[in-house]
Amino acid sequence: MLVATIKLSTKGQIVIPKEIRDELSWQAGTELTLVTTSSGIMLKAAPKKTGRKLEDLMGMLKYDGPAVPIEELCKPVEYNSDWEDSERQRE
Repeated sequence: MLVATIKLSTKGQIVIPKEIRDELSWQAGTELTLVTTSSGIMLKAAPKKTGRKLEDLMGMLKYDGPAVPIEELCKPVEYNSDWEDSERQRE
């Protein structure tokens, strides 16, 4: 972990030292989030946006058969050694 002392410019800007940017893999264009805390501020990389929404994923797993009753979906799965043997053979 690196520590640096920097100065706030007259325009309220700061420069993050290159060593810290390199350690965090921050490049020009990296979006950052600034969060106030009880002891000052925290600066972190903003989560990367994937461009997908949950709505985009709905319906992607198609099932063409008849509707399966909820009771059937909630039944426990039977486990037996035959399954374990077939898994070992795949490896």
